Formats: sequence, C-alpha cells, structure tokens
Amino acid sequence: MTPSQNIKKFLETGPEYLPSISVDCVIFGFHERQLKVLLLEFKHTKAFALPGGFVFKGESTDEAATRILWERTGVKDIYLEQFYTFGEQNRGNWDVHKATMSSHGFELETEHWLLQRFISIGYYALVDFSKVKPTPDIFSDLGDWHDIHQIPTLILDHNRIVEKALSTLRLMLDHKLVGFNLLSETFTMNELQSLYETILDKKLLRANFQRKMLSMEILERVEKKFSGKAHKPPYVYRIKKTA
Repeated sequence: MTPSQNIKKFLETGPEYLPSISVDCVIFGFHERQLKVLLLEFKHTKAFALPGGFVFKGESTDEAATRILWERTGVKDIYLEQFYTFGEQNRGNWDVHKATMSSHGFELETEHWLLQRFISIGYYALVDFSKVKPTPDIFSDLGDWHDIHQIPTLILDHNRIVEKALSTLRLMLDHKLVGFNLLSETFTMNELQSLYETILDKKLLRANFQRKMLSMEILERVEKKFSGKAHKPPYVYRIKKTA
C-alpha cells in the first residue's frame, strides 16, 4: 500500500482500539559507556516523539508495548517494564497530529478519535543500541538514537515521560537489578561499575561499589578474564541462577 493508503487505514482503525488509552515507550540503549533514547521524527513537521501507539481491544497493554517495541526495534525478548501512568487533564496539544495528517491530505475533525484526550501508560525497555536497527512508523521519517543529555524538545509531555523513566531506571538499579539486562551473561566488575556510572551519571568509588555488589550476594564468580597481558586478569561474574 502507498503511505496515504496506510494512513487512511490507520485513521479508520480507531474503533478497534481501546478508547482514550495509549502506550509510550522509552527505549534506553546502552553501549560502551553511552546511554541513549530512541526517538522518532515526524514527517514534514520535524517534531520528535517517543515510539508509541494504541492498544487493540483484543490485547493487553503489555502486549501492545511489546508489539510496538518489536515494530520499532526488530528485537524480541528484551527487558520491558511499566513504570507510570500519565493522565493529566491537558497533556499537550495535538497540532503535530493535525499537521502530519494534513500534509498527507487528511483533515481531521475536532471530534476525531485521534484528537481526543488520551491517558498514556509509560513503559521503559533496555537494549544494546549497537544491536538495534531503528525502524520508523508510517508517520515518521526516521528513528534514531539520541544521547540522554541531548534530548530535543518532544511533542506533548514526552520530555517528562523520558525524565520519569530515567529516574525510575535509576531507582530500580538495585531494587530490581534491571541494569543487568544491559550486560552480557558474564561481565567484569569494571563493566558493571561502568554501567552504573553511566546510568547514574556520576563516578563511584571502586572499592565501595565492589563491596556493595558482593554484599548483595547476587553475583557468582565464574573465571578470570585472561587478556594475555602481564597484569593480573580481572574476575568474571554472572548473576546467580535461582532455583
């Protein structure tokens, strides 16, 4: 189908979605001490937004978020966590939707389902951004990674959603150990500390960090990582398997 046919089909899909419910996903990417967020850029308007979408009546919100992540990243079996519900009475204006549709020849009536108030359920996902090929949707020119410190102005309340997701991720580092989803199965203590420092955006004392991690009794030492160099190779760890 042509882009216009795809958009026409989408606009006619409204009755198939749960009314006034949407899902917005903050997809964090980590690689080599860099933390990034995946953003989409709308066609013709040059407005930026989080990957998001609507919930079909025959699926749960978790299933909708998983579907959206697959469509935008092409990656399955990644860590996904619901973190907040954004339901302010006036979350923002919908001018970008009007402009995008108008650029494709579709003028939306004021009462159109796409322009109504939506409560958005926020999810964050954790991926290695070097393994992901961002895929735009029918409204976007491109999807690309943006450094967490250089997020542009986003539509609606999406900047607030990113900030809330980041603060939740930082809180969950120890509580749910979510950071380990961004590491390989085995890792060194330095690699683990690098991950924590990148997410927390601060330096940590090596001795204190190692003592804290080992005291949690969640790590299992498996072997030494030999590099062929003369100095003592670092220990390699993995998460203990639960019974």
